[in-house]
Amino acid sequence: MKIKTTLILLIICLLTPYTSMATPLEFVGGVQNEHQYEEIVFITGQPIKFIGSYSVSGKIKNEEESVTYKFKLQSEDPKVLGKLDRTVTYTTSLSKHTGVGQTIGQTTVSKYKETIRVGNDTYDLTDYQFSKSDIIDERAASDFYSGNIKGRKYYDYNRGQGNITIDITGGNVGYENFWGSTETQIIDHIITADLGKDSFQGSYTHQVSDSMTKSLRYSENDPNYSSFHGGHIRITENNVVSKYDYRLSKKHGTISLSQDMVPKLERLIVPKFRDVNGHWAEENIKKLYSLDVFEGNSSTFAPDAPMTRLDFTKAIMKASDIRTSMEETKKTRRKRNQPEEVPYFKDIPISNEDYKYVKSAVEKNIVSGISKDLFGPNKSLKRSEAITILVRALGFENRAPNPGYITSFSDDRDIPNWAKDSIYMAKELNLLDGDKGNRISPNSTLTRAEASSLIVRFLEFLEKDLQKDYRDNIIEF
Repeated sequence: MKIKTTLILLIICLLTPYTSMATPLEFVGGVQNEHQYEEIVFITGQPIKFIGSYSVSGKIKNEEESVTYKFKLQSEDPKVLGKLDRTVTYTTSLSKHTGVGQTIGQTTVSKYKETIRVGNDTYDLTDYQFSKSDIIDERAASDFYSGNIKGRKYYDYNRGQGNITIDITGGNVGYENFWGSTETQIIDHIITADLGKDSFQGSYTHQVSDSMTKSLRYSENDPNYSSFHGGHIRITENNVVSKYDYRLSKKHGTISLSQDMVPKLERLIVPKFRDVNGHWAEENIKKLYSLDVFEGNSSTFAPDAPMTRLDFTKAIMKASDIRTSMEETKKTRRKRNQPEEVPYFKDIPISNEDYKYVKSAVEKNIVSGISKDLFGPNKSLKRSEAITILVRALGFENRAPNPGYITSFSDDRDIPNWAKDSIYMAKELNLLDGDKGNRISPNSTLTRAEASSLIVRFLEFLEKDLQKDYRDNIIEF
């Protein structure tokens, strides 16, 4: 994956432009687009909406990374005189566990400064204690992560006339892949204000989710006299939604916020196959060719021909935009006296232009050979092999039950033991269904058309299903 180089979460902000990935700004429930940021502030005991500008910057040094947020906000309601200035820097220490493909992140606050003015009252942040710990599971096609948060903010009220404490408890979950990324935070806040006769207590919970998705849409070509009827557009969309549920001493309720980025449009190449028109898999085949998952200059695709092991492996690597290990190191020259690389298999040499896909797929445990030293690149692919490759790319094969279970397919007894976990999980993830007789036909040869259908469903899972699970099923809009 081109942007999957380290942690996600705060680290994304350090390695890539903000708009390319999805992660909420700070930990206060705010939302933003390219032009404006907005959040709800409860420090006065009343909900006040602040709007304004923001910036994000970061740096990396060894195994430590930091990100700084700056906000300059004012009350949206002209009847409420309010200003908010906040600068906060979070520092994350990384601990990589390469053997299991996981990373632990420990985040603390290293710098902070915040002043809130409402009417004649001033609230100055005098201390900010914060601890966040994340676990990131780095799979071939997508990363998955989860974190826990504890914190406490101390504010001075009007230079010694009182103080306010806000206790923070919560967590976040998310995923990141080429086709989409979502992070959802749910954080509880308890406010204790010691202001003499105006003292109060209250609480509020913010749920915020930042999502990026890439989708394909077909665009017709209107002129009658054109060399092509139309083509696909890849659309990248970013959306942030937030909901505050609050219960204060004199008021309770719910406030929702939402912002969208301007979509990014990318026209894709137009397929001109002459043997797929009217075929049941025509749309899927054309989508994948437009994405360069399937390639070639031929006018025929041969949809009913067998899919080979090499072509399917290459297609999955390209569809997921998984960076091959050879691409990652191609700018590095081989050192003198360093031994020549030995290929994994005798039947696909390093000189083969597609060797890099096989090498990386093997190293990421997505595929294996038909024997110790043979890959069988031109060998027809069985359905059980294809399904196993898809589920391994997602990293979900270990989610299957303990051995001894039976799948729901009527031909369960025909499923090879090595493929059973993957086929079980593929059904659980709705990546496939049985035929009219509820058969999966694990040992039958997969056609190129059937392969295109499986890959498109795989991409829909990365784009849509994960977003639904990590956002829509958590936050009720």
